[in-house]
Amino acid sequence: MRISQGKKVAILIFLLLITDQIVKIWIKTNMTIGESIPVFGNWFQIYFIENNGMAFGMQFGGGLGKLLLTLFRLVLIGFIIRFLLKLIKNGAPSGVLYGVTLILVGALGNVIDSLFYGLIFSESTFTQLAVLFPEGGGYAPLFHGKVVDMLYFPIIDTTLPDWVPFKGGDNFIFFRPIFNIADSCITIGVVYLLLFKRHFFETEKPSV
Repeated sequence: MRISQGKKVAILIFLLLITDQIVKIWIKTNMTIGESIPVFGNWFQIYFIENNGMAFGMQFGGGLGKLLLTLFRLVLIGFIIRFLLKLIKNGAPSGVLYGVTLILVGALGNVIDSLFYGLIFSESTFTQLAVLFPEGGGYAPLFHGKVVDMLYFPIIDTTLPDWVPFKGGDNFIFFRPIFNIADSCITIGVVYLLLFKRHFFETEKPSV
């Protein structure tokens, strides 16, 4: 039985979202803030942090900025869904559909954290694990949950020699950002579309 492109996209969205959320829930309920688990030596670690802002831990103002960012994400998700449905209807190539799907999954994965994690989890701290569905309620209201990040790749972690101007003796780390599966989906989707499917958007110029 042949599966339609629409069903394939739906299955991919479901599988990636479930994976993203299972990993985040496990991290929240089994690790404290700042706790690290080496995976492949020191260059790949599961390192638990949370952030109030954008991808890779970037910030966007305080409480108001957090609210505006979440609302913007919801509007953006609406546009992406509409665009994706249009692509499916018009028979766009599979690669284009999957690239846009990855971007949608990334946006959905992080907005779920922002919308609901403050309601369903207690606060994660440096000494205490979070509890799912705590008796006293969550740590923040709707729209103000923190995004869970855990993927850390300090590929280079070394002390700079003394002869380096102004930085001698400082610790140098590459790559510093800590991110999650949803962030990875966005990055992979955008890079893939730019490198391999740019000609589709240049020739077709699909409208939202």
